[in-house]
Amino acid sequence: MVIIMQENRSFDSYFGTYPGADGIPGLAGHPGKLPCVPDPLHHRCVHPYHDTADRNSGGPHGHGNANADVNDNKMNGFVPQALLGRRLTCTHYPDAPYCSAGPRPSDVMGYHDWREIPNYWDYASHFALQDHMFQSDASWSLPEHLYLVSGWSARCTHKGDPMSCHPAVQKVGRPPDTPGNTHGTVPDYAWTDLTWLLHKYHITWGYYVAKGSQPDCTDNAMFCAPVPQNATTPGIWNPLPYFDTVRRDQQLSDIHPLTDFYKQAEDGTLPSVSWITPAQAVSDHPPALITAGQAYVTGLINTIMRSPNWNSTAIFLCWDDWGGFYDHVKPPVVDGQGYGLRVPALVISPYAKHGYIDHQVLSQDAYLKFIEDDFLHGQRINPRTDGRPDPRPDVRESARILGNLANDFDFDQKPRPPVILPLNPPYS
Repeated sequence: MVIIMQENRSFDSYFGTYPGADGIPGLAGHPGKLPCVPDPLHHRCVHPYHDTADRNSGGPHGHGNANADVNDNKMNGFVPQALLGRRLTCTHYPDAPYCSAGPRPSDVMGYHDWREIPNYWDYASHFALQDHMFQSDASWSLPEHLYLVSGWSARCTHKGDPMSCHPAVQKVGRPPDTPGNTHGTVPDYAWTDLTWLLHKYHITWGYYVAKGSQPDCTDNAMFCAPVPQNATTPGIWNPLPYFDTVRRDQQLSDIHPLTDFYKQAEDGTLPSVSWITPAQAVSDHPPALITAGQAYVTGLINTIMRSPNWNSTAIFLCWDDWGGFYDHVKPPVVDGQGYGLRVPALVISPYAKHGYIDHQVLSQDAYLKFIEDDFLHGQRINPRTDGRPDPRPDVRESARILGNLANDFDFDQKPRPPVILPLNPPYS
């Protein structure tokens, strides 16, 4: 199982006009009236529009921004939030790409399609597209990546004490809140993460970090000065070194540079579970180029498809949060921290259903559920039973609303051959 996590796109911004999906009302045959979101600066409303730009600016994407975008389920706060975020960004970073070019309209209402992202649409047509995948929490990258590996986002006040950890959807480091490792107090994540279970049951795993600049800002801003990252630097996209369980189980060596993933894939020696995180330039996080992100993802998938592991692999491609971009679907409410907004998600596997659109309600918690069902016989991260009690409000994988990723597979079908795509398809 390989989880490829990209950055900052809503479902509507990439698949809002995909045939058969729950897409933007009034476009591409989707039923309903075309939405129009208020623009308070220009005293008008803005319809979704086809955006041909390779570089976007998006909007702010913290917890407050998520609530403002959803706006009591009216789904109409995207443009005001983007304008506010741009004003704050350009005050501090006037040379940011969308500031130095002069005043431009917000692009959060823009959507891309097969002309800009043909490979992503090809994967959807050959494999499975999920059109109700919601980010696990209504916030930004760091809480989302904590959910991705542990099913929870929390803030701990006493080092090594899981009972001192309490739900935190926005700020999750120790005071002063500095989730990166370049300055300030190093955070301590004392609650149980999924690698604890994988280690206990002798299931191999690897967390792969691309060398370059960190994809997101430590304060969830739209733009910031570059922060270097690699496999040995804990941070927003590499939180596992801050988990007590990883250090105590001597699992730091399972956090690798991305170059190791390519070699292991080519050799057919991939671990049972892999997480892959990008560098900023290929992350899809504005202002990264869309074409660069698509080429990077295609290269990863081509490598896996050419690997001896292909016939026993499931690739889950997803984007961690909505990045301020418009989406029309109201997020379900699950406990006090989620779900967040809808994001693109695909299943790519020789056993994935062909051209299937999965309408189940899903969140990225479903990845943990699938791993636990497939490799751990249904064992859940559960502080009530794993001997490391913490006060998390629930075990998200067991939420009644959460669908099952197994629905996207047909394990009785003959394994389907690879679909090798060009890294740089024509950009229309």
